Amino acid sequence: MKSKRTSRSGTAARARTAAGKVRRTTGATDRRRPPTAARTGRASAGPAETPAVRKRRARRIANILFAAYSDARCMLDHRSAWELLVATILAAQCTDERVNMVTPELFARFPTPEAMASADTAEIEALVRSTGFFRSKAKSVQGASAEIARRFGGRCPRTIEELVTLPGVGRKTANVVLGTCFDTPAIIVDTHVRRVVSERLALADSDDPDEIERQLQPLLAPSDWTRFSHALTFHGRRCCHARKPACPGCPVARLCPWPQKTAAPATA
Repeated sequence: MKSKRTSRSGTAARARTAAGKVRRTTGATDRRRPPTAARTGRASAGPAETPAVRKRRARRIANILFAAYSDARCMLDHRSAWELLVATILAAQCTDERVNMVTPELFARFPTPEAMASADTAEIEALVRSTGFFRSKAKSVQGASAEIARRFGGRCPRTIEELVTLPGVGRKTANVVLGTCFDTPAIIVDTHVRRVVSERLALADSDDPDEIERQLQPLLAPSDWTRFSHALTFHGRRCCHARKPACPGCPVARLCPWPQKTAAPATA
């Protein structure tokens, strides 16, 4: 017959084993919980924001930004749609200011798509070297120019379906050209727009530029798409910075649900 002490010891051991299983199970469950906005730093308007409410908030944000950045525009210097196409290709992972320093000499040397297409690739590479990824960019610039010369008679295509068939041209580059040069409604999702609308203002819930474009389209009238894109870019550059956003002076702070929004400094 087992002693009471042995029986009690066995019961205690089983209890400890069961408790450990509970702790491990609970821990695993906690680790599987989806990340919240507070943990990820991404803004969320919450489940209470219906599509209609989001649309009204987007309209208010747009009107405020239009007033705050009345000078918002495409900052890449150009004289034609083709020049803007080339400049936008060069602007990938590069500042507009640097591209504007490069393109005058580039276009002076190769003033037409035909001239760019027949150029020595090494010479193009040398001219665009300071924009970074110069070999890839030179190849795209020359390839797109060759296609424009061969397929479109030297004139830049005017539809997104045609533009995205050119080497080095995606939807963002195509939308820059369409919205800026052809007055075609276009939402331009650059790095600033992605950060502002997806991470901060919660007007989109994706990091994919094409998906962000799709989610923003129903929020505003098409006639405002390009203007809103430029205003968002200016807001990202001047106020809603990636590392240290200037939240106390933000014109849309009251409409921004970003959980890490910095408070206005205390006044004496």
